[in-house]
Amino acid sequence: MIKSLSRAVLAPIARAIWRPKVIGRKNVPKQGAVILASNHLSFIDSVVITLVAPRSVSFLAKADYFTGKGFKGWVSRSFFTSIGAVPVVRGAGKAAQDALDSGLEILERGEAFAIYPEGTRSLDGRLYKGRTGVAWLALTADVPVVPVALTGTQDLQPVGSSRLRLAKVTVEFGEPLDLSRFGEARSGRARRHGTDAVMEAIQRMSGQTMSPEYNEPPASTIVERVRRAFRGDSQV
Repeated sequence: MIKSLSRAVLAPIARAIWRPKVIGRKNVPKQGAVILASNHLSFIDSVVITLVAPRSVSFLAKADYFTGKGFKGWVSRSFFTSIGAVPVVRGAGKAAQDALDSGLEILERGEAFAIYPEGTRSLDGRLYKGRTGVAWLALTADVPVVPVALTGTQDLQPVGSSRLRLAKVTVEFGEPLDLSRFGEARSGRARRHGTDAVMEAIQRMSGQTMSPEYNEPPASTIVERVRRAFRGDSQV
């Protein structure tokens, strides 16, 4: 209820001020579980997708946004809840799987769930190798994936800035992808090929240069370099 009311109030205001160009809204199923898999350029991306999509969309957000104290904490918690954010603890291992399980719960309720296969924002504009959590979710829940390409959100709210600027923003929703043809969720090959198909669809729409690497800071220790070398199929 709160999420629907927020969309009804905020979406028209945002469209009137920033006039985003939206392409392919009809590609998002109006009902039933669906994953919206997007490139990631700015902190504001989730808000943009939520406000221009033809239906309510949930996404994962840092738990810190929900645990603040006082009036500022209340404002942050109320805002993120109203736009469909679900608090999660970020991290690898169990924390990463817990985040995917939270997304799975949303899909099992028949809702729309947004995810960034790159894992974090691209600081150089390239589209990085997708982590296979998106395919795991799609194959486990047996739902379609709608690729989403954002353009211009890095200018709407540049990295490091807390203020919004006037900028030309385009959001394109691609045709839904059925990843079941690649195999089952338990197959690493199926998850990898399914994720690559999603990233290729995003790249065709965004025009970004594709990077063969994951988007993560350089390893700071030898142990971390070895861990990454043997990590193999990375889901998140």
